[in-house]
Amino acid sequence: MNMNTQPTIAVGIMAAPEIHFSLSGAFGSSGKAIPEGHYTATLANQNIVVRRGSEVYLSAKELQMLPRNTSGTFELQNVTIGVDFHWEQQENQQFRGGLKLIREEEKIRCINLIALEEYLQSVISSEMSAASSSELLKAHAIISRSWLLAQIQKSGKIPSKETGSQANQMKENERIRWYDREDHVTFDVCADDHCQRYQGITKIISEKARQAVTDTEGEVLVSEGEICDARYAKCCGGITENFENVWEPVPHPYLSHIVDAQAGNPFSMDLRNNDEAEKWIRSSPQAFCNTSGKHVLSQVLPDFDQATTDFYRWKVTYTQKQLSELIRKRSGCDFGKIIKLEAVERGYSGRLVRLKIMGTKKTLILGKELEIRKWLSESHLYSSAFVVDHEEIKNGIPRKFILNGAGWGHGVGLCQIGAAVMGEKGYSYQQILKHYFKGTSLEKQYTVERI
Repeated sequence: MNMNTQPTIAVGIMAAPEIHFSLSGAFGSSGKAIPEGHYTATLANQNIVVRRGSEVYLSAKELQMLPRNTSGTFELQNVTIGVDFHWEQQENQQFRGGLKLIREEEKIRCINLIALEEYLQSVISSEMSAASSSELLKAHAIISRSWLLAQIQKSGKIPSKETGSQANQMKENERIRWYDREDHVTFDVCADDHCQRYQGITKIISEKARQAVTDTEGEVLVSEGEICDARYAKCCGGITENFENVWEPVPHPYLSHIVDAQAGNPFSMDLRNNDEAEKWIRSSPQAFCNTSGKHVLSQVLPDFDQATTDFYRWKVTYTQKQLSELIRKRSGCDFGKIIKLEAVERGYSGRLVRLKIMGTKKTLILGKELEIRKWLSESHLYSSAFVVDHEEIKNGIPRKFILNGAGWGHGVGLCQIGAAVMGEKGYSYQQILKHYFKGTSLEKQYTVERI
């Protein structure tokens, strides 16, 4: 990657056996003009075939349709957003830039080819509200840019497609799995929450988001000469988590835990200790992200998430039947009746890194945090920072389980709600980034050429 100029990136949008899309404006493919209109892409033998009505316009193993001027856009139908989350849904989405179609087994993958800074304008508008403070938007633009460039550089160093093989550690009665973003092989980044929420120009790109990207153009977080693999989550719950406790076991000093409070606030608890973690989770300590202010929350939470108000401290209750059936469904294993959920290892934020599930038929240690959240919810549990009350025990078998938890998301890096509060309190984007990412500096990597 030539870091003197703005990169064009490949964003994986969707994959389906049949793709319906529309072109608006002038497009071309391999020198052939593609007129405006509605098209259908299907698989035939080894090729992707693009038809307009009954007429075949394109047929090849891989296709690119590029706009011939800046006014060209395309629309994809039935794009799934919020994959595996409680608000998963489909919508039609519009994009600028080019449309690339490739084959993925028996599906067609749609990829948007887009300039990085234009991509960021959409990401910031999707992740943040136009009501957000300018400093929060600038901080988020830098984090998103840094993370993406770090992923592209990392993927260039990975020797093969087998990037996900080390993300599973299977032992007898122990299953440790983590999920990361570098497992995308045919594109740089996906469009959903697995990477960064990107919806093209489907939603209005706010002028404040556009200005935040422009004001920080080409600017990234750097640590020890390398672009930072910057991360963010909705709400840390009062303390952020170390990178290695969530993803691959490689520590990053700039992604180590911090107390999400004003500098000088005394803190002496070690939440890796179960007793300390329980005290912390059952309390509601002061923190930037401990807020119920609707104005602040509306900056970070999209409309479908704003109904969620118990993110800082939360409670989930399961009956024995609900929990045993849920774990069987999510794990594919029959544990019988659940006897106990026991903390084995916690991170610095109190998040569970390893959890022992004890049943009448099977006992297993599970990790890391996202796998724990997946097994204990129909979608995703808010976080793995929780303690369990086993209630109404009869013959050693609880009839009810109460999970008391803290925070929303993995908790690594920037806490979006905490950063929103900091922005409202007058902190600059430099101060926000310094708070969440220890020992980093800001560096301009490239400039954007404008005609």
